[in-house]
Amino acid sequence: MNICVYGAASARLEEIYYKKTQELGALMGKQGHGLVFGGGATGMMGAAARGVHSENGYILGIAPRFFDQPGVLYEHCTEFIFTETMRERKQLLEERSDATIVAPGGIGTYEEFFEILTLKSLGRIDRPVVLFNINGYYDGMKALLEHTADEKFMDREILDLCRFMEDPVEILDYIEEYKKEK
Repeated sequence: MNICVYGAASARLEEIYYKKTQELGALMGKQGHGLVFGGGATGMMGAAARGVHSENGYILGIAPRFFDQPGVLYEHCTEFIFTETMRERKQLLEERSDATIVAPGGIGTYEEFFEILTLKSLGRIDRPVVLFNINGYYDGMKALLEHTADEKFMDREILDLCRFMEDPVEILDYIEEYKKEK
């Protein structure tokens, strides 16, 4: 199964974020799951790719051509697709994957997560969606979503459309079980 991993491109994060995301990638590769990601060499994207690569797993990078600059894109992708826009990139990330893991990230990662959650809430996609809650990173996001439901800006059932998890083994177990049930 191909799993899309969204996450930060930043190279200035605490080491725990890189370590845990690389661990997730290695486990994905070891269990035969491919990585579909935004193609970045650094940050959470690069860590996931290095993990999958360490287990000789399949890696599909997808990025807009304007990112094709020295040191920006991960060099060891099995396959790489260039797009013209960020919107095309997101569409291909969704289309070429069967599940979504949202590693810690900033506004771009949030935007990708909320688009996937919105599509799932509208019944346009049906896939497991997991926020990789390393070091409690997404605790605030969970509280925000709960507050949004409490204030009736969204149905409480939407909270059940994604999971907040911190253990890579549990994440992959959940994804594999979700896909078996479908």
